[in-house]
Amino acid sequence: MSAVKKRNSNSSGGREEDKQVTERMLSACSSPAGTPGSDAKSPSSLLPADGAEDGVALKRTITLVNGVAIIVGTIIGSGIFVTPTGVIREAGSVGLSLIVWAVCGVFSTVGALCYAELGTTITKSGGDYAYILEVYGSLPAFLKLWIELLIIRPSSQYIVAYVFATYLLKPIFPVCPVPEQGAKLVACLCILLLTFVNCYSVKAATRVQDFFAAAKLLALGLIIIIGFVKIGQGGTDELLPENSFKGSSYEFGNIGLALYSGLFAYGGWNYLNFVTEEMIEPYKNLPRAIIISLPIVTAVYVLTNLAYFTTLSPEDMLSSEAVAVDFGNHHLGPMAWIIPVFVGLSCFGSVNGSLFTSSRLFFVGSREGHLPSLLSMIHPTLLTPLPSLIFTCLMTLLYAFSNDIFSVINFFSFFNWLCIAMAIIGMMWLRYKKPELERPIKVNILLPVSFVLACLFLIIVSFWKTPVECAIGFGIIATGLPVYFIGVWWQNKPKWMMRGIFTTTAWCQKVMEVVPQES
Repeated sequence: MSAVKKRNSNSSGGREEDKQVTERMLSACSSPAGTPGSDAKSPSSLLPADGAEDGVALKRTITLVNGVAIIVGTIIGSGIFVTPTGVIREAGSVGLSLIVWAVCGVFSTVGALCYAELGTTITKSGGDYAYILEVYGSLPAFLKLWIELLIIRPSSQYIVAYVFATYLLKPIFPVCPVPEQGAKLVACLCILLLTFVNCYSVKAATRVQDFFAAAKLLALGLIIIIGFVKIGQGGTDELLPENSFKGSSYEFGNIGLALYSGLFAYGGWNYLNFVTEEMIEPYKNLPRAIIISLPIVTAVYVLTNLAYFTTLSPEDMLSSEAVAVDFGNHHLGPMAWIIPVFVGLSCFGSVNGSLFTSSRLFFVGSREGHLPSLLSMIHPTLLTPLPSLIFTCLMTLLYAFSNDIFSVINFFSFFNWLCIAMAIIGMMWLRYKKPELERPIKVNILLPVSFVLACLFLIIVSFWKTPVECAIGFGIIATGLPVYFIGVWWQNKPKWMMRGIFTTTAWCQKVMEVVPQES
């Protein structure tokens, strides 16, 4: 890096070197770097970079505990504290809703076990994107990446940061709504702070994740203990089997929507697959982290809802703006402030986990030629993917200008399950086509088959219940086609365009002091 850092670009020698570098870039790229699998070097690889000879790469620093914290901390966000009401609204009864929560946990565990096989067979980071790229090729993988970077990742990160800001500011505005602009400002500061932490050190980011995952489990443990005490005291006859299923709705559509709501709360079970390359002994620790995390989350979710029902009726839950806060107000008296604090901590940890994994998704997408090469570069001292983290931060901050984020997310309720189903179908295809691949884990074939059938059920329910939203979602996905054909498929770009791309990349590389991955 000293050559990049110390060179005075304003000197005549510096300008001459820039010119020579640009000429070498252009001559090296008769086959464009933007094409996945091409042998052309990225423009930045032609810049001098001390440390590259030592192998500048993302190091394997994620332990088993860190992996468990990533899964648990990402799954458990604000939903279980604030609005765990989607399931009870569709199920209609306490008993059926608890069964749905348990079924969703088992379903997520089955999917995670299938992803354990995928993650130890295809050992790239990137999760669904990497698996779709391996099996289906460049275009489907790019469309997956396009929607993730345009809508799903930044919008969900901003929403959770906004909930964090709302709970942080609520004590200042106890009798009136939190001002929207103030909450937006604090949400943006939260995103900027966590981006800085992730840029500074992978260790620091994983320690933050460990701490906040433990904090949210502690908060939910408190709620569960209070629930058991309440059951021990009696007066919970409505939870008896003969009473708990009154009012159940067994219609096909209602069950499907109840499962959708429950599975949305379990979202994030596949996030550890986005950082496989940074795990210590991934063949052991990836499946272990999954086997430890999912049962914990399932038990916590079911028992937390059971605890809520000891105090709040289904009608109370449906009318509540923040279920856990109302529960705390009933039982904790002057210490009720603990629950809002823990809700904020939970959201903070979820944003950290999402930023960490999202940056790796964009890092891998860039490395495969689907995004600008700058995003696959690493700071040689900090050993963090600085450009992709900054890009993730900027995309998330853009959503502060939106006033209706939730409607955008609703357009893609089917898309997540479609991509997961494609990945697991790809896993079965790889078993048939490439039996020679090393598979440290090989799940029973009934698990992926049943999981794919369940995904198809969820996709059908989504199209049946929300056809307009799904159609709009497909329209937005289609906007990725021209971007793909111009940015990736079009190989013979004009020389002036390539020169501009390379000059911009080299300038950004100097500003951020980053170098290409050398492993």
